[in-house]
Amino acid sequence: MSDKHNDDKPAGKPAVNKGRRSFLAGSAMVGAAGMVGVTGVAGVGALTRSQPAKAASNGNVADIHVPPGELDEYYGFWSGGHNGEVRVYGVPSMREIMRIPVFNHCSATGWGMTDESKRIMGDSHRFTNGDAHHPHVSYTDGSHDGRYLFINDKANTRVARIRLDVFKTDKMVTVPNVQAIHGLRLQKVPRTNYVFANGEYMIPQPNDGRDINDPSKYHTLWNAIDAETMEVKWQVMVDGNLDNMDADYTGKYAAATCYNSEGAVDLAGKMRADRDWVTVFSIERIEQAVAEGNYMTIGDSDVPVVDGRKASGLNVTRYVPVPKNPHGLNTSTDGKYFIAAGKLSPTVSMIEIAKLDDLFEGKLDDERDVIAAEPEIGLGPLHTTYDGRGNAYTTVFIDSQVVKWNMEDAVRNYNGEDVEYIRQKLDVHYQPGHNHATLAESKDADGKWLFSLNKFSKDRYLPVGPLHPENDQMIDISGDEMVLVHDTPTFAEPHDAVIVRRDQIQTKQIWERDDPYFAETIAMAEADGVNVETDNKIIRDGNKVRVYMTSVAPNFGITEIPVKQGNEVTVVVTNLDRIEDLTHGFCVVDHGVSMEISPMQTASITFTADKPGVFWYYCNWFCHALHMEMVGRLLVEPA
Repeated sequence: MSDKHNDDKPAGKPAVNKGRRSFLAGSAMVGAAGMVGVTGVAGVGALTRSQPAKAASNGNVADIHVPPGELDEYYGFWSGGHNGEVRVYGVPSMREIMRIPVFNHCSATGWGMTDESKRIMGDSHRFTNGDAHHPHVSYTDGSHDGRYLFINDKANTRVARIRLDVFKTDKMVTVPNVQAIHGLRLQKVPRTNYVFANGEYMIPQPNDGRDINDPSKYHTLWNAIDAETMEVKWQVMVDGNLDNMDADYTGKYAAATCYNSEGAVDLAGKMRADRDWVTVFSIERIEQAVAEGNYMTIGDSDVPVVDGRKASGLNVTRYVPVPKNPHGLNTSTDGKYFIAAGKLSPTVSMIEIAKLDDLFEGKLDDERDVIAAEPEIGLGPLHTTYDGRGNAYTTVFIDSQVVKWNMEDAVRNYNGEDVEYIRQKLDVHYQPGHNHATLAESKDADGKWLFSLNKFSKDRYLPVGPLHPENDQMIDISGDEMVLVHDTPTFAEPHDAVIVRRDQIQTKQIWERDDPYFAETIAMAEADGVNVETDNKIIRDGNKVRVYMTSVAPNFGITEIPVKQGNEVTVVVTNLDRIEDLTHGFCVVDHGVSMEISPMQTASITFTADKPGVFWYYCNWFCHALHMEMVGRLLVEPA
């Protein structure tokens, strides 16, 4: 039952649903340690007995149905969480269109097995796990330009780039000197030249074993990656840790939350301070420090590291105190505010970006002078998104709600005016983390759809055993009130999402033959005197065998590959079919070898023929009426 708490509503002001607060008020306020208990036990148990608070429809709820054969209005890119991939949905239908392997291994496409993917992943291809968190689409002048999508891997400290013309990961970097890339955001103007990445966990610098028992020597770094080369350009050492972050719409500043200003290594220690801070970075000042040689290097890395700690005196960072253990930080789409969510405080902190020049120039008496407002939102605020009409939407984890509030009214209230800034509180199911509205990471936010990415889903779906799916809920925000319209089950904690218009993505339906994606494989063939578009050849080079074959449905250009036991075999396949959607595969039975070859693509895979006998290879992507007959034999002679 939802307790709307409207008996004391001031005359003339809208009713605000306080939702599940009544279930949690007694236990949630006992303190930070108590909040952990509420989340794990009391909070969820109470939620299953409550009913959702439904916004009254204004009769104009947008239709989410997309008929067969028609296209969605938006692309939605969801992080794949512990699967390490990116999932692509059509919005508003929420049809899953594609999965893009990134930090994982994928037997369907061969990602993590093909020679091309191993070159892209580098040494990190040995990791079969990933923890994909924050997908973001590149910008030109504050609007999404559809060139690239970038995403981080918290588990193995990587950042990857996906080409959105082919929906393939094409570059990846392991960031030195840090552990656990968490917050990730992009430079918005004039275009995405930098990818900014937070190192979350503090480690000794250098982390070579000398200071493992001295946490006072632990630090982390803020990182700038060149969006084109995917090389780390520079890093900034900070006090405390780094959690979530965002960049502004001027190209001058970025900001990141710190939930461990104490520098503690235990749970209780991380909750001692009533205030932590938001670290603000001056990009121009950091670049100037690097240009003037005011940097160090750490360990074996030659990446410039600028000292941004408070005591450094370089004035490249400022630390704005905010309550308490802040988590999400999101730039308002009007460019006015960095909004940091308090997590262990019921408040969010609105940092006025226009005042940051004065802050760095020493014209303000206190870092807190850049706070424009600190409205109370609810219990456990985590992340904020926007509708482009002056309203913000913040998830509150403990209350299990999305809260709609007006930013300028919050500022007026903070300055003493008697004005209500909260417009509505909508119950979601349950414990929301990230939320994202259509185009809400750009200046083009259109205020149509909002997604609440909820960590728990109990009682929402058919039971599937102890491991439950998560629950992404679609909310219509086009009217005056939020209306919950759809539940979507998701697997392995999709962490975040970004939604762009379909016209902002321009894809290729057939590979171009001069694409750099497989240029190194073509160069290898040319060194062997092979034209991969016309030749079907086997090259023997000592213990190494290189097989070059074409494929045209339903034929492989080579149907017998004789090798000796122990040979290292590289198979290069070029799909000469020019028909859109006519993908071939290459799979060798009992060898763990599988890859996809789309129209006009060249792909290669290397393996060891480690046991004698006959082993069939076949096309494992259905391509033709005679698909089952598209086979060949790997003939392995005993050593």
